[in-house]
Amino acid sequence: MSPPAELVFTRGSEMMAHLVQAAGTGREPAADMADLAQVIRTLLGVEAGRDTRVRLGGNLFDVVITGAGPQAQHAIAVMDQVQNGCGPVIEDPESGWLYWLVPPGSCGRWAPHSHAVCLGAPHTITLPALNRYVPPGPFWVRPSASDRLVPTGPLRDALSRFRPEPTPHAALSELLGLGRDDPSVPQR
Repeated sequence: MSPPAELVFTRGSEMMAHLVQAAGTGREPAADMADLAQVIRTLLGVEAGRDTRVRLGGNLFDVVITGAGPQAQHAIAVMDQVQNGCGPVIEDPESGWLYWLVPPGSCGRWAPHSHAVCLGAPHTITLPALNRYVPPGPFWVRPSASDRLVPTGPLRDALSRFRPEPTPHAALSELLGLGRDDPSVPQR
């Protein structure tokens, strides 16, 4: 008995296409495997002591950006109490900002805040080497530990309470090349 005409293939690629289609999308290889490999290489670079550029969003994290003044240090102290040790925070002395690493997808749920901006995809951030705890350059105020990130609810409350300066809104709009009339511009 010969197979049905629709199952006769003249090339291996036809057979593979048929198998993928028959298996359905749940059985297809992940379309983002190349992205996953890049993320792993990036994170290994950070662990190896190199500053490394990382895309925000995806399955890693988003970032909340605030001023790094004395008020922000009070917010860190509160987050230390809330989390029994604050999740990862990076300080950039050149810009005067703190970068709070928050769960992925936070950017889409973050309501405008007078003293903070939340960014996700398609933006990027440079993570300092894991062993950098002092300037020069960006450094870890609170190092990245396992899979813990900063929870946005308690962070938002702490930022509302302490109101860290300088606010990043105008400088980020200029840095990202966004106009004030653009709806994607983080507003105060």
